[in-house]
Amino acid sequence: MKQFLMAVALAVAIAPVAVVSTTGVAMAGPIDRACMTSDRKARSPRLCACIQQVADRTLSRSDQRMAAKFFRDPQRAQDIRQSDNHSHEIFWRKYRAFGETAAAMCS
Repeated sequence: MKQFLMAVALAVAIAPVAVVSTTGVAMAGPIDRACMTSDRKARSPRLCACIQQVADRTLSRSDQRMAAKFFRDPQRAQDIRQSDNHSHEIFWRKYRAFGETAAAMCS
């Protein structure tokens, strides 16, 4: 499980806690969905929901969608991390803070 959290934290990479829409329908967030469909052995509904809760507190929805892509394509995370694009640099700082918080709160 620790390796899974580190993958999230570094981006080389719970019954779901759902976000309730205005219509009252429960919906999982993009991080939770990506986590649950990943091939990582440590994934679990509890862990993925915890990571989503941290994402909800630390990342915008747009940032969450970008981060969710890392579960399928870890190389994308490396490309973003190494990019000279200013918006990627800003995202990466927020993403690193998200990963550190998720590792601390969800272990």
